[in-house]
Amino acid sequence: MSTTPAPARRILVTGASSGIGATTVRRLRAEGFDVVAAARRADRLEALAAETGAEAYPLDVTDDDAVDSLVAHLSETGGLDGVVNNAGGAFGLDRVEDADVDQWRHMYELNVLGTLRVTKAVLPLLRAAAERRGGAEGGGADVVVVTSTAAHGAYEGGAGYTAAKHGERMLSTTLRWELAGEPVRVVEIAPGAVATEEFSLVRFDGDAEKAAAVYEGYQPLQADDVADAIAYALTRPPHVNLDLMVIRPRAQVHNTKIARTGV
Repeated sequence: MSTTPAPARRILVTGASSGIGATTVRRLRAEGFDVVAAARRADRLEALAAETGAEAYPLDVTDDDAVDSLVAHLSETGGLDGVVNNAGGAFGLDRVEDADVDQWRHMYELNVLGTLRVTKAVLPLLRAAAERRGGAEGGGADVVVVTSTAAHGAYEGGAGYTAAKHGERMLSTTLRWELAGEPVRVVEIAPGAVATEEFSLVRFDGDAEKAAAVYEGYQPLQADDVADAIAYALTRPPHVNLDLMVIRPRAQVHNTKIARTGV
C-alpha cells in the first residue's frame, strides 16, 4: 500500500534579515523545512528568499496589526508547525544610574513583548498543526526562543539587556509548564558571545571599533553555531524536548570572563 509522504514542516523565523536569523533560515531550508523568513527589512528578506527558497514576509514584531496579518496569512497558506523567536537586540551598556529609559523600553518591546506577541498569536496554528499530524506521535509543534546567556546572569552595564532577556527566559519557561501534556515543545537556546555583522555594532550605536573589540583575542561563536543548535532541537524525535541549550565559546566561561588568549 502506497503512502503519501507528510508535507515538510513549516517554520517561522523572526529577525531573519541578518545574523543568527538569516543563517537559521539557510540551515532549516537545507534540512528540508519550509521556512517563512520574517523581519522588517524587506529588501534583505527578498534576497534571502531568492537564495534559499524561503518565503519572505516583512514583519515588525512590535506591531500588533502586523502580527495579526501574519497569522491570517499563515492560516490561509497552510498553517504553521513551529516558530523560532529570534528577533531582538541590545542597546547600550549604561550603568543603571545612567540608564536610557527609551533604550530599555525598546529592548523590552523587541525581546520580551515581541516574543510574547508572536508566540501568543501563532499558538493556535501550532496546536492545529500538531493535531493534523497526529499529536506528539506525528511530530507535534515547536516554539523555539533564542535568548542569551544574558538571560542567566548579570553583568555591569548590562542591566537593560539582561532584564529583558531574563523576562524572555521566564516567558518561555512558564509557557513550557503551561503547555504540559500538549504536543508542543518549548525550547530555549541561550548563546554567549556570537560574532555577527550587526549585534555589537547596533549596541554601540555604530561604533565599529568598540564593536570589534568585543570579539578580540579569542574565537567567538558564529551564527552557524547557533543555527546548528536550533536545527538540532527541531529535528529531535517527537518525545524529546531540549528545555535549554546554553552555548558559549570555549574561551567564555561567564558573561564577564573571557580568556582572550587566542583560543
